[in-house]
Amino acid sequence: MRFTPVANAADIAPPFDISPHRRLYPYASHWVSGPGFLYHYLDEGRGEPIVAVHGNPTWSFHYREAIGRLRSDYRLIAPDHVGCGLSSRPPEDVFAYTLASHADNLEALLDHLGLLSGVTLLVHDWGGMIGLACACRRPERISRIILLNTGAFLIPAGKKLPWQLSFIHGLPILPDLLVRGLNAFSYLATFLAVTKRMLPDVRRAYRAPYNSWRNRLATLRFVQDIPVSPRDRSHALAKWTDEHLRLLRHLPMLICWGERDFVFDAPILAEWRRRFPEAEVHTFPRGGHYLLEDEGERVIELIREFLIRTSQTR
Repeated sequence: MRFTPVANAADIAPPFDISPHRRLYPYASHWVSGPGFLYHYLDEGRGEPIVAVHGNPTWSFHYREAIGRLRSDYRLIAPDHVGCGLSSRPPEDVFAYTLASHADNLEALLDHLGLLSGVTLLVHDWGGMIGLACACRRPERISRIILLNTGAFLIPAGKKLPWQLSFIHGLPILPDLLVRGLNAFSYLATFLAVTKRMLPDVRRAYRAPYNSWRNRLATLRFVQDIPVSPRDRSHALAKWTDEHLRLLRHLPMLICWGERDFVFDAPILAEWRRRFPEAEVHTFPRGGHYLLEDEGERVIELIREFLIRTSQTR
């Protein structure tokens, strides 16, 4: 798949009103066109490229502080997955809302921007599986990896999906009513994914893209797409990524991990350590799933130090 440039971005009507959140998210929007949808991304700064891939139920807003603090020295690119942020909400007969479809989009964006080498991947939550599936397809494109409470392998033996996700993953109707009808997933995440209380304007901005039944489809499908068993439609690509992570073993890796994350918890971190024993690891005992909200200043400083030490231009 190839993206095509959008002729006149001024004519695009975003899926929600971004204007109340511009103080926190003061970045220029860019779009490219895919088959039946528009794909939104930020592109800030100059220098070695960092591609920041968000998870669920967040959007590129999650990386706002990192972009603001790093763009003086680096080029920060942060896409919104289809169905999230300022990207389109196409129906499912147009876009599949699977791991493969999201990874295809990320790969197409990197191709469109000419980022064929020297890319630093910064990933969180589902962004890890999407970003590293893309990386394993073209490992020559990637120079460094930064992980924030994420996974890119099948669920380790002995670990079960937390009941909060298992409930949404397995039942056919009630999750639709809760996630798409009441916005329960995005709403509760702004309380349960952090250990420090979010300011009201930050909480509103996280939830803003998911303001209607139609706009919440992706947040539901992400959970339902978790590859728990071979019957799940994304299991094959997740298994393939699991088996090909070894292609990235030689790359510098930074792991920043909030220990108070009930999804990406100690067994997941242990699996990362097993697979990448040379990775630089920093844990935050008081950090939650949204580590950039709980410990953002320290995490961004660690990212900067890591980037300086591993720079290809030194």
